[in-house]
Amino acid sequence: MTDKELKHLIETNAKTVQAMLDEISEARHERQELREGMIQLQNAMAQLTNLQDKITNLLVAVDGDRPTIIKKLSAIETKLDLLLQQNPTDELG
Repeated sequence: MTDKELKHLIETNAKTVQAMLDEISEARHERQELREGMIQLQNAMAQLTNLQDKITNLLVAVDGDRPTIIKKLSAIETKLDLLLQQNPTDELG
């Protein structure tokens, strides 16, 4: 092998090694970005879970403090039934 061929082979190998090192560095950077994204996603999920718990507690408190619409409608329906039973001749229809 001549000196010129040997130098060319060394240069080619050096370029190949440098390209591999650059690719490894880029892959590390991408993995780090993915890790950070996963951490952000986990934090967002924790915040959503916390928010869901707070909404559930709020709904339970509202339901306990005041009658819900369904309870109000049931009360109206019961009163209507009682009125219709008291005056069966005045039925609508």
